[in-house]
Amino acid sequence: MSDAGAASHRPQHPGELTWFGQPRGLTILFLTNMWETFSYYGMRALLVYYMTRSLLLEQEASSLIYGFYTAFAYFTPIVGGTIADRWLGKRRAVISGATIMAAGHFMMAFEPAFYFALATIALGNGLFLPTLPSQINDLYSAGDPRRPWAYNVYYVGVNLGGFLAPLICGTLGELYGWHWGFGAAGIGMLVGLLIYVAGGKYLPPEAPRAAARPAQPAPVPTGRQVYALLLAVGLAVTVFRGAYEQVGNTVALWAAEGVDRAAGAFTIPMTWFQSLNPLLVILLTPALLARWKHRAAAGREHSTMQKMAIGAIIVASAYALLAVASALAGDGRASWLWLAGFFLIFTLGELYILPNGLGLFARLAPPRFGATTVAAWFLAIFAGSLTAGLVGTLWSVMSQASFFVLLSVIASAAAALLLALDRPARRVLASRETRDAVSPEPMMRSGR
Repeated sequence: MSDAGAASHRPQHPGELTWFGQPRGLTILFLTNMWETFSYYGMRALLVYYMTRSLLLEQEASSLIYGFYTAFAYFTPIVGGTIADRWLGKRRAVISGATIMAAGHFMMAFEPAFYFALATIALGNGLFLPTLPSQINDLYSAGDPRRPWAYNVYYVGVNLGGFLAPLICGTLGELYGWHWGFGAAGIGMLVGLLIYVAGGKYLPPEAPRAAARPAQPAPVPTGRQVYALLLAVGLAVTVFRGAYEQVGNTVALWAAEGVDRAAGAFTIPMTWFQSLNPLLVILLTPALLARWKHRAAAGREHSTMQKMAIGAIIVASAYALLAVASALAGDGRASWLWLAGFFLIFTLGELYILPNGLGLFARLAPPRFGATTVAAWFLAIFAGSLTAGLVGTLWSVMSQASFFVLLSVIASAAAALLLALDRPARRVLASRETRDAVSPEPMMRSGR
């Protein structure tokens, strides 16, 4: 009998081209999204500071604009995903979206175009965001053991861009001028576009969008139950994002106003702290995947919903830590070590909930509606970002410690909702896996 561990890293089909045991297309996808993430988080690292310090907007107004922008950026994918599935196709949608976003980032360098630039980035994002990760499933056959881990590998690559963004765009904007940082974000978007176009030969070919699909027996549970589950998960994630999205909003303000950033004679730039989150994603993911694989081998693996609930609880504890730090600091400033500890705990929780949530939506996507279903995940992020903007307006009317306690309560409520969905989610996932095993979809080859 062959070694199962070794087999899981070999190509599942003769002639498949791989890098590091994964289809080469996965590398192209995460490098493309790495640079898109670089551009998005590079701009986001500067956004609140730019509005409050350069445009001289009040904190409440900047929080609402931040919330509406991030919300709109995650609302447009539901329209963009439908356009990609029905008319444009995934590749043309990615290329069109990336081009529009690059234009929007360059517009940010011109103050009069501020609001129009934000709208342009959000519109391009609608075409780009759901269609890129929806191509991951097409790289694998239904029974490929590498597929469940693909989203975590992809998530690491994406966060590499998030790590570099505040260091490059944030430093340029903070030290040399906001418009230099916004311009660097636009260049990053163009790099991602070039990688995607150059690596197109490694991506899965698209099925004809107008082709009829052979009739298949309806899965059990029914499609209606699948959609009900996704809706319920989306509502729980909406609650969670109300707390999660404060990292780029009120937590960023606390880093500037309530944290002693001195490290000896050096003062740590406030935007650098936003690089801690993606850096920790890169460092923690291998150890976390090893732990999950060990638990799976021992028959003690947590279900998808249990992992997501654990993640929400961990994020709640991270905000509780900030509440303690703020209370102890009183009218003074807290040590930057408290903020570093927050990001360590916060990132661990993020790794439990976000990649698993995206993977859940992708795995339950109906045939030929992958981009639309993944877009539904981003629709939940839209609602959560809008909620986060409204929650952020309380920053100016509550004490800092009380505000962070509120965020901890919000994340805990999301954990309770996710845990309540565990049993129905197990039934739906087991049914989908049984259907795929009996009638697997043809593999979309990653090499030509």
